[in-house]
Amino acid sequence: MTHPSTDINADYEINDLSQVTNLFDFEVLAKKKMSKGAFAYVSTGAGDEITHQNNHRAYDHITLNPRVLNDAKKLDTKVTLFGDELAYPILVDPFAFQKTMHPDGELATVKGAGEAKTACVISSFTTTSLEDIQQVATTPIWFQLYIQDDLEFAKKVLKQAEAAGCKAVCITLDSVAAAVRNEEDKVGFELSKDLNMPYKIGRPAPVSWQEVEMLIAYTSLPVLIKGIVNAEDAQRALDIGASGIIVSNHGGRKLDTAPPTIEALQRVAERVDHRVPVLIDGGIRRGTDVLKALALGADALLLGKPIAQALGAAGSEGVAKALKILQHEFEMAMTLTGYNTINSIDHSVIWK
Repeated sequence: MTHPSTDINADYEINDLSQVTNLFDFEVLAKKKMSKGAFAYVSTGAGDEITHQNNHRAYDHITLNPRVLNDAKKLDTKVTLFGDELAYPILVDPFAFQKTMHPDGELATVKGAGEAKTACVISSFTTTSLEDIQQVATTPIWFQLYIQDDLEFAKKVLKQAEAAGCKAVCITLDSVAAAVRNEEDKVGFELSKDLNMPYKIGRPAPVSWQEVEMLIAYTSLPVLIKGIVNAEDAQRALDIGASGIIVSNHGGRKLDTAPPTIEALQRVAERVDHRVPVLIDGGIRRGTDVLKALALGADALLLGKPIAQALGAAGSEGVAKALKILQHEFEMAMTLTGYNTINSIDHSVIWK
């Protein structure tokens, strides 16, 4: 199943931002605007790309159960996470090396997120310092932490995130080994030696639950564990003091044939049982996807690949437009299924 906007045989072209009508369109425009290497890095997955493709396809197999004549004229889409109220339950995922996608890098992403009134998670492999990012941020900034070769460096970075005013930390645990990335290899994706990455000293390294627990205790910020698809791992994360769970398979960019995140979500949400917020990323492209994820137990969602493509296609304007498109589609999905508040969205939204 291929969306027509991503079909190389499509009989129309998208040449500028004004022609973009949905998140799939950003991929078409980004392919024209970005270097081959950067586009491959952003837009492809691991191995045969089965998980990468199934992340969205799995949403297509979930059917909605609309109700008519419910009072959905006035919608309340607000969500509160760790003390901050956001206009929609849609955040920007962390993604690395953003200046390879657009010269303004993270500054453009943060500006776009601010215009769309949502929080933005900054990668450990950011090409812009947290201090510079906070100069343009108008909405909450979170920091994503890779535990690299030196645990003491991770502690140092946590303190820098605190000092820079970050509101939460996401520790990513599903990236402890290199992945098979054939499409990147084919185009020869390499980082420029001049690229500044202030919080990168090496590759993500294998760690123990005990070391992660130590880092959670070390920081005053709420810590979410990112990269969970197994309910047992979610429980283990709660046991060591995690303040939130992010259901993620790294966008299908690490272990191919891992389950789509929307299929893992319900098991994880049931195990967590509302004790901490559960977020999800991977494959979200439509407002109906947002509605389905919330119905199956997510408190909020994060967008990664579409935002990276929007950044590469049109900088901060692209990021803002991508988020606003999804926000508008989500509002329409709520109205057409008869749900007017975030709290009213539950399993009854799904056709059984």
